[in-house]
Amino acid sequence: MSNDVVVTEFRKNGFFLIKNFYDVETEVAPIQNAIRDIVLAVAKRHGVSVPASTSLEALTVGYRALIKHDRSWGAEVYDAVKQIPAFLRLVSSEKNDRIFKEIRQNSLPGIAAGGFGIRIDNPSEDRFRSPWHQEFPAQLRSLDGIVFWTPLLEIAEDMGPVEIAAGSHAEGIIPVYEENASGRAGAYALRLDREEERLAKYQRVAPLTNPGDLVLMDFLTMHQSGENRSDKPRWSIQFRYFNFNEPLGQRIGWTGSFAANVDFRQVIPELAAPGYTP
Repeated sequence: MSNDVVVTEFRKNGFFLIKNFYDVETEVAPIQNAIRDIVLAVAKRHGVSVPASTSLEALTVGYRALIKHDRSWGAEVYDAVKQIPAFLRLVSSEKNDRIFKEIRQNSLPGIAAGGFGIRIDNPSEDRFRSPWHQEFPAQLRSLDGIVFWTPLLEIAEDMGPVEIAAGSHAEGIIPVYEENASGRAGAYALRLDREEERLAKYQRVAPLTNPGDLVLMDFLTMHQSGENRSDKPRWSIQFRYFNFNEPLGQRIGWTGSFAANVDFRQVIPELAAPGYTP
């Protein structure tokens, strides 16, 4: 597939799925194998044994066995896996630079600090599921931002693939408010102003993906985490690139938002919907 197709479709729909963007053997498998080693290391630290004869078993059966002993041990894994060298090599891969520059012409790419990690969405655990949102309020940096999303396991429909409102980047910046009754905090508590009214304009798509596939999303495209109703965790990688040359980013000094402990209302007050009182 030519980059011209990627650029055209991305600009039209605000997202694009590139099949087999990363090489599974050389770029993805080293991350999966390192996760297996970390699951085993956490289990050993706590004096328990979990099934992890392969990376697939570790990411599915082994990890679930670990958190069945103690849910907080899953947080140890979550924090540890984002420090895997093979993961950081993928985040900073030259091919990411190249595709970003194709889409954002004349850009100077940056990687959003605090904006990269490996998500673990456990079955029927919805507290940390991201509701409909745009990436910009949670990340800032610049309007010319792109989310890079790639799975570490095959994402079947019951695992809750990321749901995208195609073309919704046309809404521009959408003000947000905090849903105080949700029991969530930070970016997870933010909701879009007139959310249902806006979503009704767009087709919703939920691409099924395999390791090596890459979903690209504009910072202004509305999307949400799917509902995992399978019997295994959904493991995925997310990171964000942005353009240092974009005017709004330059105006705000490329500051971050939640991940940088910054109140976005102090940076871009118009992002707060009327009545927003955190």
